[in-house]
Amino acid sequence: MHPNDDFLSTPELDYDGWKDVLRRDWGWHSAMDVEGTFTGRVRPQTVHGFVAMDFTCNACRVERTERDTRLDDLEHYYIAIQVAGGSMVVQDDRIVRLGAGDVALIDSARPVTYAAENKDQYGQWFCLQLPRRSIVSHLGFEPRHVSCGRPEARIGRLLYQLAVDAINEDRSMPAQAHAYMRLAVYDLLGALFSPSDPIAASLQTNKLFMRVCDIIKARFADPDITPSQIAAEAGISLRYLQKLFTARGSTCSRYVHSLRLDHAAELLERRKLLKTGQPLSLIAYACGFRDYTYFARGFRRRFGYAPGGAEIRAASKDSAGPLTDEDTQ
Repeated sequence: MHPNDDFLSTPELDYDGWKDVLRRDWGWHSAMDVEGTFTGRVRPQTVHGFVAMDFTCNACRVERTERDTRLDDLEHYYIAIQVAGGSMVVQDDRIVRLGAGDVALIDSARPVTYAAENKDQYGQWFCLQLPRRSIVSHLGFEPRHVSCGRPEARIGRLLYQLAVDAINEDRSMPAQAHAYMRLAVYDLLGALFSPSDPIAASLQTNKLFMRVCDIIKARFADPDITPSQIAAEAGISLRYLQKLFTARGSTCSRYVHSLRLDHAAELLERRKLLKTGQPLSLIAYACGFRDYTYFARGFRRRFGYAPGGAEIRAASKDSAGPLTDEDTQ
């Protein structure tokens, strides 16, 4: 890959100017080990709706510290494509080396260090921001360490060329076309960063699924909870949430319903042992059900008997209606 001549013709910035331009969209960074007077360039870009930038400087090391992440509280991933030179990227104690055309996937919420491989040749990078929810949805897992795309695939060059073309070409492309191009970017990223080891991929997916289940276990008693809200809290798309459950022969709604019934069975057992006489309608509502008849029918289907025993069977056959305290024994 070759440096973008158009970018290299942009005005040079002093240290304060360089940091200020970076901070607007990319957070706090510091340049270290500068020989002589600092010079740098940053060119903000937009690529099919993604925030992007070209940047370079004559520092041997660029750092984003733990304190920096707390100051700006950014929550996205980004890809850094090495356009020219070579560098070493360190995040979460993992080190990857980048040459021209290599791509790193980096978490903006974690400290990161870029170090020049050659002090006499300063690097140039192109960076593209990726919303956390979208990247998790398309990769199928949440990356937790800096990842380096497989260089033999040459996909990094295709990704960079797609971005350069978007910058240089007419920006009058229809909105729908931009949406398709964003999907193309995610598809390329999936090819770069999805684990090549099926076992590793399965472990990552299972870990994400367990996190989704933990979210549901904490919120199933909320009668207003929806799969869309669960997906948003997990940082994935609704479509991917559905895919996680479909792969396991279930659905998100069915899993929520099952947890509610299990919890109801526990409360009913406690009611029986303690002889509290607690209204069954209140137990149903405490488990996330708004309609007693719906709850009773589901309970009978699941466990083979009505929630309150024989006395409830007749009530469970009534037409659906809002919860009341009439069916309490």
